[in-house]
Amino acid sequence: MIYAYSAQENQFSIDRVTPDFPPAKGTIWLEATEPDSDEHHWLTTHFPGCLPEEEDLGEIEISSRYFETESGIHIRSLFPHRAGHDLRNINVAFNLRSDKLITLQDEPTGLFRLMRKHLKTQHVKAATPLDVLIALFDAKVEYLADTLEEVYEDLEEVSQNALSEQYKDVNEQLRTITLQEDLNGKVRLNLLDTQRSLRYLMRSCNHMLNDEQRDNIRDMLRDIESLTPHTGFIFEKINFLMESTMGYINLEQNNIIKIFSVAAVMFLPPTLIASIYGMNFKTMPELSVEYGYPLALGLMLLSALATFLFFKRKGWL
Repeated sequence: MIYAYSAQENQFSIDRVTPDFPPAKGTIWLEATEPDSDEHHWLTTHFPGCLPEEEDLGEIEISSRYFETESGIHIRSLFPHRAGHDLRNINVAFNLRSDKLITLQDEPTGLFRLMRKHLKTQHVKAATPLDVLIALFDAKVEYLADTLEEVYEDLEEVSQNALSEQYKDVNEQLRTITLQEDLNGKVRLNLLDTQRSLRYLMRSCNHMLNDEQRDNIRDMLRDIESLTPHTGFIFEKINFLMESTMGYINLEQNNIIKIFSVAAVMFLPPTLIASIYGMNFKTMPELSVEYGYPLALGLMLLSALATFLFFKRKGWL
């Protein structure tokens, strides 16, 4: 799909573009999401060099993600996409030209849908391609900050559950900690990628930026510099909670093993007595005693009880 965004008299119009219905005059943003072969051919014909090859979209080298050609400035950046509890990083290619911004997503992302809504309702003011690009990165940084807040709140809940004597669902706690570690790692990767993208944008488009746009980019960079150490703090909290949970599991296992060990030792004296009187020797004086059998049972019970009281007094039970 291809959408065309045009700004006319402070009004934003959004239209679906096909090879038979080209974009209107004054279009400042062309958004391509999983274009089919006809749409891909139309884009590359009318805007040569705007779209990267699919295998090049995920390249991680600096030279492959930030560069300038005759077709304009190219930026490849990660954008977060939430699907249920999972957060995935989607590669998005930007081609900034003098009169247009062309973007390519290998799959739809929620932030682009949100930006579409904000532009239609004029919640976001954008009159130039640079305005749209900066607004997209601004929405991305804000979304990442909100995600970090959610991660911290979920970890606080895990901490409270760990302190609660009634809470015993350790498997659910481990699952939550693992999920938050994955979210925090992807948020950190997004922040670092955004920081590189904004610094490149500041360098390569400095002559095109006005004072307000420069201030917006600087604000985003300051936000990222404050959020990045916060991800490190969350990683430390996750490690602490993971170690605490694993320690609790080990403690529970040790308690179970201790019970089995004590039970085995407690039944050792009765086993010894039973073994002695189970020997088949011809001359055994107790064999002729009338009350020998109940006496042996009593000795076994008494020895087990004495062992139990000894362990109880030592505090091993």
